[in-house]
Amino acid sequence: MIELEGLTKRYGEKLAVDDLTFTVRPGVITGFLGPNGAGKSTTMRMVLGLDHPTAGDVRIDGMHYDQLKDPLTRIGALLDAGAVHGGRSAFNHLLCLAQSNGIPAPRVHEVLDTVGLTAVAHKKAKGFSLGMGQRLGIAAALLGDPDILMFDEPANGLDPEGIHWIRTLMKSLAAQGRTVFVSSHVMSEMALTADHLVVIGQGRLLADTSMADFIRQNSRTYVRIRTPQRERLLDVLHEDGITVVECGSGALEVEGEKAELIGELAAGHQIVLHELSPRQASLEEAFMRLTAPAVEYHAHSDAAVGRPRQAARAGWGADRGKAG
Repeated sequence: MIELEGLTKRYGEKLAVDDLTFTVRPGVITGFLGPNGAGKSTTMRMVLGLDHPTAGDVRIDGMHYDQLKDPLTRIGALLDAGAVHGGRSAFNHLLCLAQSNGIPAPRVHEVLDTVGLTAVAHKKAKGFSLGMGQRLGIAAALLGDPDILMFDEPANGLDPEGIHWIRTLMKSLAAQGRTVFVSSHVMSEMALTADHLVVIGQGRLLADTSMADFIRQNSRTYVRIRTPQRERLLDVLHEDGITVVECGSGALEVEGEKAELIGELAAGHQIVLHELSPRQASLEEAFMRLTAPAVEYHAHSDAAVGRPRQAARAGWGADRGKAG
């Protein structure tokens, strides 16, 4: 279990993390979401004692990270897969970590096999692709067989097979009763992986809830209907006090979770339905809606991007001339 209480971090005038309080519990995958600059990486670094809080506290099973004996056997983390000496082989990198934490050497072979790097175990890390480096970082996190695991963008650089593998691995770890805390910007993947969500923006806690509740609370739920008996259905729904919105392609939409009621009304009046589908926003849409006010960096479609090349070059040349 990871417990944060009033966790705050300042870098000079910049308030990176602002009074965060939440608990990452065992047995579920907790997704950690937030826009760029929200303070996610800083928070994870404070969990591991890499940054010290300005105020507040963070504990791992009731202890600070620096109080843990052989910390890799208590918490494993992937924060920066590139933090590997390029001249070392994958095997030697993991062996050094194992020896420093009292982990038996055979465990190195086990985790290399788990992440699929046995065939390149004795190759130098500097020759690894991004995905291979990511697998090595995951192996390091698993090395001590810890009860708590933290992953920052674990699917980064992985191919589709690798993404499916890491998703399955995290689900398996949580099913074993371990604490799994994962940060990612890939909303589609997080929607398939996480059970619980902690969302922050500008360092502040925005949500701490289940995946289902988060989407329900931050998105529009509606029912989409198509029927060849459009006018008759409109009359029936109107008589029942149901507000209907007409949209493109001849479809109708009704706000809320009313699919069963609409289906029963249509059946009772012998109205044929070609479509009756409950709809709900995706995790990405719900996330964007909640965090929009907390986004620091807004990109815009700039007309200059689409202007004729000749004009763009002429302007660039004029600017160069002035600079010269």
